[in-house]
Amino acid sequence: MTEAQLIADCQRNDRRAQKVLYNRYSRAMYSTTFRLLGDTDLAAEALQDGFLQVFTHIGGFEGRSTLGAWIKKIMVRTAIAALRKKRLLTESFNESHDRQALDWGMEAIDAEYLEKAILQLPDGYRAIFLLAEVEGYTHREIAVLLDISEGTSKSQLWNAKKRLRALLAGQTSFQKTGS
Repeated sequence: MTEAQLIADCQRNDRRAQKVLYNRYSRAMYSTTFRLLGDTDLAAEALQDGFLQVFTHIGGFEGRSTLGAWIKKIMVRTAIAALRKKRLLTESFNESHDRQALDWGMEAIDAEYLEKAILQLPDGYRAIFLLAEVEGYTHREIAVLLDISEGTSKSQLWNAKKRLRALLAGQTSFQKTGS
């Protein structure tokens, strides 16, 4: 089934097409919600809520982006709403720090250690880090999504990178000592 046919069938509320769409995109979208929320139950709930939004609003899909990009945007917004709902964005968004370029000071980092370190970041830091560095959102887009200023987004990203660098330094030494 082509993407155009899938969209048309979903717009007609065809349940089989909706199942195909869900099966085609759910794994990637779960990964997105999990990275942002850091909790399997919250991620699964956000995934379901996000797909409800997709099926409710697919009639408004205009094709200005790919279907996958459109769905991902809905999932990111749904995950952010879940963060707000659960009051997980409790880090202060008003700290000011020097904006320095990130210098990891390390060689290669194992992907498993990186993922574990990212999941250890406070929720607000993790959300902004993932939106900026993994998902490719600009600070302006993040500011709109999170209802914060661009400067706050930049500050929080700086803080997230600083904390992540510290976490990775600790994990790297843990990995080398085998403790």
